[in-house]
Amino acid sequence: MLRRIIFTAALSGLLGGLLLSAIQTVRIYPIIHEAETYETAASPGKTHEPVETAYGGMVRVALSAIANVVAAIGFALLLTAAISLHGGANFRRGLLWGIGGYAAFSLAPALGLPPEIPGTYAAPVPARQIWWVMTVALTAGGLALAAFARDWKWKALGAVLITLPHLIGAPRPANPGGLAPEALGHQFALAALAASGIFWLALGGLSGYFFTRLEEV
Repeated sequence: MLRRIIFTAALSGLLGGLLLSAIQTVRIYPIIHEAETYETAASPGKTHEPVETAYGGMVRVALSAIANVVAAIGFALLLTAAISLHGGANFRRGLLWGIGGYAAFSLAPALGLPPEIPGTYAAPVPARQIWWVMTVALTAGGLALAAFARDWKWKALGAVLITLPHLIGAPRPANPGGLAPEALGHQFALAALAASGIFWLALGGLSGYFFTRLEEV
């Protein structure tokens, strides 16, 4: 079983990470580059030259792709382990697990801390990290109770856990805003959430598919 989980996670994570990297290259990085021009223009002593060379852009894409694949394999391990504990899954059930992962790791944190482009004023990093981890943990736990608990009291507790981080509230900067136009920030947040949604659907579906197929090998 352990070997099956590892192979499933490796295959799903590799394909899911590469898919996310392709989407980021086409849709996310151009927005980041545009935002960086505003950040560079606001920095004293810097000229308004392109933010990075073609070579530097290729290095960034390559390093991001490696990071995406490594992270995707880690997420796929979590998904596949959960799938194995709950009786397995096919492609369609894997999609449901992917939706749960998207809700816990992307959507719920983004309600308080939306994806930010370079130059955005933000609260201190430790405070944001603590709130993000708390939100992911409570959302994942709440979704698990809502989906698998039989007693309505446990399901109600799950709803409370999901809501709690947003009642506490995400840390906010003293001066909201940033160097880039607000519309560009909104564009980036929507693109990042869309890319994350596609990634999690692919990761969940592939995990369910490979977990079923490897049983036949």
